[in-house]
Amino acid sequence: MKSSTVIRWQPIPEDRVHLPDILLSSGMFYDFEVDVALELLEDALLKGDKSEYMFAFADMEGKAMGYICYGPITMTQGRWDLYWIAVHQDARRKGIGMALLAAAGQKMKELGGQYLYSETSSRELYKPTRDFYVKAGFMKAATVPEYYAAGDHKVIYMKKLD
Repeated sequence: MKSSTVIRWQPIPEDRVHLPDILLSSGMFYDFEVDVALELLEDALLKGDKSEYMFAFADMEGKAMGYICYGPITMTQGRWDLYWIAVHQDARRKGIGMALLAAAGQKMKELGGQYLYSETSSRELYKPTRDFYVKAGFMKAATVPEYYAAGDHKVIYMKKLD
């Protein structure tokens, strides 16, 4: 990760602009998915520490260029969901995604987290995402056939937080 990149733990109102820019730069997300990501951000902005959605942002020169959203899984012990992780296309391949994941993983562990789960699509477009999870130490835990659409399976990954 570039030394000029700073991890920020609290969302700020300007993230309402930066977050869609990050997601849309990848070409991987539908507009309705960006809307959902903004809903989670809005929840965190309105509720602060009472929100079930936790964020970290990677800021470069005062602009969010990557983010992660995660939270504890209700009715489990020490299990957490990784809802979103994305890095702006212009900032990829600089270790930002791995740095966000490591920092958030440490926070989860401090809060009693034992395992982290994430899901993604089986579409070819998401192969770099699946490769990222494997490189980050996740194992493929399950595939749910035909989940998102015909021929588009949900692939679930898990990682022990250590």
